Amino acid sequence: MSEMYFTKEHEWIKVEGAKGKVGISDHAAHELGDITFVELPKPGKSVKQFEVLAAIESVKAASDIYSPVSGKVLTVNTVMDTAPEIVNESAEEKGWMVELEISDAGELEKLMTKGQYDEYLKTL
Repeated sequence: MSEMYFTKEHEWIKVEGAKGKVGISDHAAHELGDITFVELPKPGKSVKQFEVLAAIESVKAASDIYSPVSGKVLTVNTVMDTAPEIVNESAEEKGWMVELEISDAGELEKLMTKGQYDEYLKTL
């Protein structure tokens, strides 16, 4: 069973074993508007928790995407190259951006569960 965690910057990670798929929340995709471009890291890149992982551009703004946990990029979602709008259509499913090999599962404790994230959104 996979578990999903969120950051205050609206990234999510869906954890399955020692790996996790990362993307941005439905809330973030809605706030950004129509996504026009996603710049993804190369597989093999190592990142630390909360470091810049990728970049995303929309008709409204350009934003950095931060890694929810430390790890190594295993794969990227190549659909982003030709159809970045998938983030608007399915931000928390098909719109995942990278899959990480998680180097420190303890870092997940610094993230929010779906319920905690939903409560956090009410404060914005």
